[in-house]
Amino acid sequence: METCQRTAYAAGRRAYRYPLKGFTPEARDTLSILPSGRVAGDRVLGVRFADTPAPDHAWSPKTGMLALVNTPGLARLEARFDDLAGRLCLSLDSQTLVDASLGADGRQRIAEALSTFVLALEHNPLVGHPERMPLRVIGDGATPRYHDNEAGQVTLHGRASLHALAWAVGGGDLSELRFRSNIAIEGADAWEELGWLGRRVRIGLVEFQVARSKVRCLATHANPATGERDLSMMTTLMATFAQERPTFGVALVPTGAGGVVRVGDAVKLVER
Repeated sequence: METCQRTAYAAGRRAYRYPLKGFTPEARDTLSILPSGRVAGDRVLGVRFADTPAPDHAWSPKTGMLALVNTPGLARLEARFDDLAGRLCLSLDSQTLVDASLGADGRQRIAEALSTFVLALEHNPLVGHPERMPLRVIGDGATPRYHDNEAGQVTLHGRASLHALAWAVGGGDLSELRFRSNIAIEGADAWEELGWLGRRVRIGLVEFQVARSKVRCLATHANPATGERDLSMMTTLMATFAQERPTFGVALVPTGAGGVVRVGDAVKLVER
């Protein structure tokens, strides 16, 4: 017999996908969860260094890619991807940096524009590393594959955990965009979601297994508005909350064929 525990949770006011690996999110009202366990349109593109040997259609660690972990200034860029047109637009302070299709010429234009922007930043992985040039834009724009973990997975955090972390770093607002989750939920106690490992959770009509906790990296140190590394999130998570590894949020795997998750959907822990 199936029982559902505590129904006070709800998917938060926004959900997110990240079409271009390591860049800014797109806020969404709905997320389509694929049977593969990934969000449609999520991490379907990436920007690789020239000396990263993996084929363009294959996964590789983010250390071989241009991303917030090595280039905090990327947070200043707004990335928007048109799935139907296969077109990527990057803008800075509301001014278009590049707007191009995913054809060969368009990919080259995107790579060149990013190279120019990144080389002008104080902290970047290109200066002194000519072997990483030229950058190359990878991905077919349809297949989610460039996640931190090769298995992909949908990520979730509780907003109460975010508020607890905000208090630990001095109070005030702390943007959840630092943590690049797909789903943020309301109603759970601080850090409660970390205790769901191995459990099942239903969001709307989609059921998930809570597969693992999410260990965080230097990308979380970057202020999403300024692109500056202004807070030591990894140190705070370990020192203030006695974590062995800097952990925030969990990764989910659908137990069935996937489906649609909507902002405001009920979130329920399920036992069988």
